[in-house]
Amino acid sequence: MQRLVRASIDLEALRHNFALARSYAGRREVWPVVKADAYGHGMIEVVRALADADGFCVADLDEGLALRGAGIRQPILVIQGAHSGAGLAVAAEAGLTLGVHGAEQLDVIERDAPKLSAGALRLWLKIETGMHRLGLEAAAAREARDRLSGLAAVAEIGMMTHFACADSAEHPLTEVQATEFGMAMRGAQGPISACNSAALLTGRYPHDTVVRPGIMLYGASPLLGRSAEDLGLSPVMTLRSRVLAVKEVPAGRNIGYGATWTAPERTRIGVVAVGYGDGYPRHAPSGTLVRIGACNVQILGRVSMDSLTVDLRCAPEVRVGDEVVLWGRGLSVDQVAAAAGTIGYELLAGVTPRVPREYLGGESG
Repeated sequence: MQRLVRASIDLEALRHNFALARSYAGRREVWPVVKADAYGHGMIEVVRALADADGFCVADLDEGLALRGAGIRQPILVIQGAHSGAGLAVAAEAGLTLGVHGAEQLDVIERDAPKLSAGALRLWLKIETGMHRLGLEAAAAREARDRLSGLAAVAEIGMMTHFACADSAEHPLTEVQATEFGMAMRGAQGPISACNSAALLTGRYPHDTVVRPGIMLYGASPLLGRSAEDLGLSPVMTLRSRVLAVKEVPAGRNIGYGATWTAPERTRIGVVAVGYGDGYPRHAPSGTLVRIGACNVQILGRVSMDSLTVDLRCAPEVRVGDEVVLWGRGLSVDQVAAAAGTIGYELLAGVTPRVPREYLGGESG
């Protein structure tokens, strides 16, 4: 491995977080969300490490087919569903469960399902309960269920929704959404799924049969005001690099593009081999922390494509080649994200393909 920057993926930590999700789920099935390359952690490796999961959730057909191509046999929910007759046929052949969120998809299913064998389709209706993104209103969902139940190709009709504000433990919208979901579910027979990581950890909705944890599995907090450590979660990805250069900058001199930081005195700086080309946020401001050894030091100036600069005035022992932790073990991704004005999800999912992933603890449970 020649690149200095790398992402270490701790599969033991992943399994620890999954076990925590399982403990909160009780008798409900746990279907980890592994879309967006498992939030940047590597979809195939993550799914193989979670071999005892009851199922998995992905965003689109390509992701679902990739899992089937890798030999994954558990149920796979494609949240966005299929958008054509060809997609419907491919999903049926692969045994994928399809989300249905709009009238156009219902029309495609009614038109093309008769071409499929009996029991070939498993469908989950996405219910609009207050997020106003994708989904069928309660009345439309009941009508859709009636229409689909008459099709021989349809073996299962599930129901799902997504909470908008479950990250805020007392937000009233969650109760409103739960009520709307209950109205849509009247008479439903199939699987019921509502809880994301936040709703699972707060226990706001214990009535579903399938939970869909995402960010908590990767060791970041889904709850406002609660740290991952406080919730018992372990970081899975540690993004590391090394110090590329150490130098002294005279007082009054500027650092980096845009000359946004000026040395107030003679300043010892380090140049770290990581930048926005690797997925580190360009908008991370001066003062954002990185960790070198046992010391947290601050970023100075703008993040470049391949490097960033840190203040070594409080870390005189740092030398070229020393390891730098950008986030992960010893420095929470949520802390870095907050400094950059974003969320941990974006940082984890944004690590670019040029960053090598190395997997630790590869034996699955």
